[in-house]
Parts: sequence; structure tokens; C-alpha cells
Amino acid sequence: MTRKILVLCTGNSCRSQIAEGYLRHFANGNAAIYSAGVETHGVNPKAIATMQEDDMDISNHTSNNIDEYRNIDFDFVITVCDNAKERCSFFPTKAKKFHQNFPDPAKATGTDEEINEQFRQVRQQIKDFCRQFIADNL
Repeated sequence: MTRKILVLCTGNSCRSQIAEGYLRHFANGNAAIYSAGVETHGVNPKAIATMQEDDMDISNHTSNNIDEYRNIDFDFVITVCDNAKERCSFFPTKAKKFHQNFPDPAKATGTDEEINEQFRQVRQQIKDFCRQFIADNL
């Protein structure tokens, strides 16, 4: 039976997209990975670019609203920001819930290089979390 994992964030543009990419990579076909937001903001071009630096292609990802997945029986729901955890505190599912608040790189300020560096730092935090999550749960 394929496990179903949902990654939730506010806008499904950055952190949840990065997490979806790494969860797919580490699960290696042994889980169905979805990501969604309580809103949809489109996939952040800098998230796509920072993942490309790590040989991960998320350019074909879409920004999805949580409501699109109401009928899927998830095994795991991971919230990657406090806002999504608060706004989706009741998610009608028997899924095991996990929460890890990552900084929002889309709110980064500074020069292009400083912003890119903040994206890289968050990407690494998410990558480490996803690797450990798959090791512990699949």
C-alpha cells in the first residue's frame, strides 16, 4: 500500500514545494507526495532556482489549494509553517500530523545574493528534515 503524504504551507509556493521535491526524492517511489496551501500563490521562481542548484527539478510543480485534496485519505500531514498549522488545525483525516516551522525565504530581504543565501539555508533545513522524515516513517 502506497503511503500518502501531504505537505501544507500558507501559499504552496516555496517551503511546501521544496519539501514535496525532497520527499519525492527520498521516498524513491514508495509514497505519493502532495503539497498544498491554505491559499495558492504559484510556485516561487527562486524556489525552483534554488532546487535546480541541488539537481532537483520542481519546475513542473503546481500550486494547489488544500480543498483540492479533501477526498484523499492521507497517512501523514506535515505543516511547514506556523500559519498553516493554525489555519488547518482541524483537518478531517486520521493522518499522523507533523509540524516543523521553517523560515519563509520569500520574505528574505537584502541583496540578490543575500536572498539567494537565505533560500539555500532554508532548502538545506527542509532537505535534512525530509531525509529524516522518510527514514523514520517509510
